[in-house]
Amino acid sequence: HVLENQKFLTGTLDTYFIDEHPELFQFVPSQNRAQKLLNYVGDVLVNGPLTPLGTDLKPADVEPKVPPVDSGRQLSGFREIITEQGPEAFAKAVRNHKGLLLMDTTFRDAHQSLLATRVRTHDLLKVSPYVAQNFSSLYSLENWGGATFDVAMRFLHECPWERLEEMRRVMPNIPFQMLLRGANAVGYTSYPDNVVYKFCELAVQTGMDIFRVFDSLNYLPNMMLGIDAVGKAGGVVEAAISYSGDISDPSRTKYTLPYYLDLADELVKAGTHVLCIKDMAGLLKPRAATMLIDGIRQRHPDVPIHVHTHDTSGAGVASMLAAAQAGADVVDVAVDSMSGMTSQPSMGAVVASLQGSELDTGISLESVSDYSAYWEQARTLYAPFECCVTMKSGNADVYLNEIPGGQYTNLQFQAYSLGLGNQFEDVKKAYREANQLLGDIIKVTPSSKTVGDLAQFMVQNKLSGQDVLDRAEELSFPKSVVEFMQGYLGIPYGGFPEPFRTRVLKGMPKVEGRPGASMPSMDLDKLKEDLIEAHGNQIRDVDVMSAAMYPSVCKEYLEFRSKYGPVDKFATRIFLTGPKVGEEFEVTIEKGKTLHIKTLAMAEDLTKTGDREVFFELNGQLRSVFIRDNTAAKELHIHPKAEKGVKGSVGAPMPGTVIDLRVKAGDKVEKGQPLVVLSAMKMEMVVQSPCTGTVKTVDIAKDMKLEGDDLLLTIEESK
Repeated sequence: HVLENQKFLTGTLDTYFIDEHPELFQFVPSQNRAQKLLNYVGDVLVNGPLTPLGTDLKPADVEPKVPPVDSGRQLSGFREIITEQGPEAFAKAVRNHKGLLLMDTTFRDAHQSLLATRVRTHDLLKVSPYVAQNFSSLYSLENWGGATFDVAMRFLHECPWERLEEMRRVMPNIPFQMLLRGANAVGYTSYPDNVVYKFCELAVQTGMDIFRVFDSLNYLPNMMLGIDAVGKAGGVVEAAISYSGDISDPSRTKYTLPYYLDLADELVKAGTHVLCIKDMAGLLKPRAATMLIDGIRQRHPDVPIHVHTHDTSGAGVASMLAAAQAGADVVDVAVDSMSGMTSQPSMGAVVASLQGSELDTGISLESVSDYSAYWEQARTLYAPFECCVTMKSGNADVYLNEIPGGQYTNLQFQAYSLGLGNQFEDVKKAYREANQLLGDIIKVTPSSKTVGDLAQFMVQNKLSGQDVLDRAEELSFPKSVVEFMQGYLGIPYGGFPEPFRTRVLKGMPKVEGRPGASMPSMDLDKLKEDLIEAHGNQIRDVDVMSAAMYPSVCKEYLEFRSKYGPVDKFATRIFLTGPKVGEEFEVTIEKGKTLHIKTLAMAEDLTKTGDREVFFELNGQLRSVFIRDNTAAKELHIHPKAEKGVKGSVGAPMPGTVIDLRVKAGDKVEKGQPLVVLSAMKMEMVVQSPCTGTVKTVDIAKDMKLEGDDLLLTIEESK
């Protein structure tokens, strides 16, 4: 501090210099980021990846080539209209635009659909300047919300808010678009209303422009809350109707054209700036697209229409061209190398198909090609999460199972984690059965998660749909299924399936009306105080919002970051699987501060405490870290299995971690009473008592990891 003081540097000081400058003693504690990052690399080298990998494939050893940009070019785009004239003027400009507008999903839904949402900020930012310059005519860039929010913290160990801030810094001209799950915000359940309003306010302040507001059941009360929250925050409201069924098939009588037109009327009446058709599974066939868009356009000639689909069946490009010709203003596409299958239709195919027509997009096919080349290489970095491991092409069986594109690879990844990887075809068939059991519902997060959890539960326990119906009163259903039946997601169109609902709930309370309406406001100031006490003064309002949405996930993320530092600065291969011994690499932790690291060696012998020493060269200096070897230090422990056919011997219905234990030995329990809560990936399951009686033994503890059928506890049944 002395050497940075201007008086000292100019020599104008006396013996009172230190007395008169108390700020010389205001020291900022070292962040020690370099040492923390070495600890992370050491841990990956000793114990393997610290984020779960979906397959045995390894990240490619490549450095994706970024297309060149012109640093002096002036940036312009539709965002100027939003910031200078507001959402209404933006909607009017979109409606008056000649030609078809595109939304690029590459930064969110494309990788959620193809790569289990695992693409990191590091790789998104590299190509962002090129996108800002060469795709300035985009309606929007979808880059936030949906599953990206919790996956960023849960698996990528990075802050979703920092991702948004950084992208806005390098792409100031293109409107950003996010997916908002209505009253569920970016979570999987309902939240107090003040949380949803605050979330939207902070999102706009951080750089978000357009909010695609939907509800997983098309339940209007939930959507109206999201629409109001976005409107009050100053964002562009794009209310979305989630599409299911097939309006071109007269035999499909639940979700018909009049059903969708009535929904459109309600959303326009509510004041949406843009109306969206959200075809999350790719079920919208070309003829149905023409019927639906034409029907809406005739009723609402002045409202912009935006159509979203997935290309799972292979008919996506045809459907989007049909929608455009019927009057849609915007369609969703992904850059070619990140398109197709469960992702969106190909950007290049749509651009080329419309060149020279009245609907010409005005986008250069050469620019699309260069953009695609970058992602063709970058995609190989995420080989462990690649959907092509089992899905080699489009598949029209989506018209049967109706699995949303954004859920497909996540469901596949969960199936691998639960030991069901070789039974994924069975999971897809069970998904269809589970949907019918639940009443043929609209399927999009979080309702699609309910269907997926039930499907995996059925395959895991070798249950048919009829088995589930017949044994519903004795089964311990996944938590998401129970909460859906209670009404925590809202009310599905056509009501809940009976008597299945009654059998699942076993007398549990039901939620009437909009779930969040009866929830008390969350004390966000108190939450911030608690977070500061636990994690320090660096907590910001956006961190408070992350904790409000995902308490345990945010806590684990903050603890991980405190322990390992800014791991989001690593190149993707280093982050996922670590460097090779002898490899040199760089990590830029902030502008002007780059760490030069070389991995030297790993000790063969363990210390007495079970640690292994890993040696590095950091900026030319020898460094070493001691890492606990979890495999070598772990004692062999064989957990007992539950006795098959013995009602009082309660086993784990799936592999997972004990996150809540609600009884102890000696407790009296009733049939159906919750005993244990298990968690695996994003699925939670409440294990219920199979009988009335007394708990004899408890064979588990909180945070214990279990395999399927491991003994949880024993109950002595009452006579």
